[in-house]
Amino acid sequence: MSTTPATSSQEADWKQRPEGGGRFALWIIRTIARRGGRGIARACLYPIVAYFLAMRGPERRASRAYLTRVLGRPAGLPAIARHIHTFAATILDRVFLLGERLARFDVKVQGLDDLHAQVDQGGVLLFGSHLGSFEVMRVLARERPDIRVRVVLDKAHNPAMTQLLDALNPEVAATVIDAGQDGPTVVLAVQQAVAEGAVVALLVDRTQPGEASFPVTFLGEPARMPTAPWLIAAVLQAPVMLAFGLYRGGNRYDMVFEPFSGPITVARQHRVPVLAGMAQRYAERLEHHARRAPYNWFNFYDFWHTPTPQDGARADDPPQVRTQDGQPPRAGGDGLHGGSVGRAA
Repeated sequence: MSTTPATSSQEADWKQRPEGGGRFALWIIRTIARRGGRGIARACLYPIVAYFLAMRGPERRASRAYLTRVLGRPAGLPAIARHIHTFAATILDRVFLLGERLARFDVKVQGLDDLHAQVDQGGVLLFGSHLGSFEVMRVLARERPDIRVRVVLDKAHNPAMTQLLDALNPEVAATVIDAGQDGPTVVLAVQQAVAEGAVVALLVDRTQPGEASFPVTFLGEPARMPTAPWLIAAVLQAPVMLAFGLYRGGNRYDMVFEPFSGPITVARQHRVPVLAGMAQRYAERLEHHARRAPYNWFNFYDFWHTPTPQDGARADDPPQVRTQDGQPPRAGGDGLHGGSVGRAA
């Protein structure tokens, strides 16, 4: 059985794909947005969409494959263009959301009372995804300025995002937990933040090559979710809530907070099946919101790691939890040493 979720093409590995313009593109967007306003900046999104359609074949193919799954019909270029435009629009809005200019947006919030109730009892892990805009979570600063939010971000892997955050909101940038550190250091930082009553926000839908992962079913097909966020929740016995910031066009967003789990208290030897079940339940909530807002899916790579004959994968191979060295986890092991955790990107 293949021990790593690799495919014959690097386009299946999101970390191998260069950013669509990187720092320079974000600098241009930020400059136009701040000097010309959001309206002029949005007009500049159409050339960006045209660039992705013409020049970024792997992303275009990934968009087509995803849209075909979620829409239940073959996706043509107009649907792919809409998908990419939605992504570009949320990237532009980062400039304003991170700059705390929330008054520009019509944000409908659901579940805020649930989050408030949880935070009033102590810290909480807030699990997000690359579905929609995680930056809309800044609405908390308007509704409850007393709530401290700590974002887990791999600074080295996201230099453009790190630079943008430093420029727009250095106070928020100073609170980022760097996920590029070794696993135990990150876990200790998250533990301290939770103990101090903070909301610790992580993106938990992307796996990395060789990273331990749980098999799940997403949009009707096998996929994988990283184990590290769920292991952290179990080790820290921290409550978990979900967050989905769905873009609805124009200046409209739906910010949805959902209670997911109270403190996870499970014997170490029973963690794998329990946490695997939670990962599947999370995948179901992710699918629910993806179907509600299908063009908000911003994983422009082969999320399902579609196997090819070159991979040596067989259709009857049973899924299993994998560790970073490609081996099954030891009984009772926590799998956190040297592992990666959810990263906001």
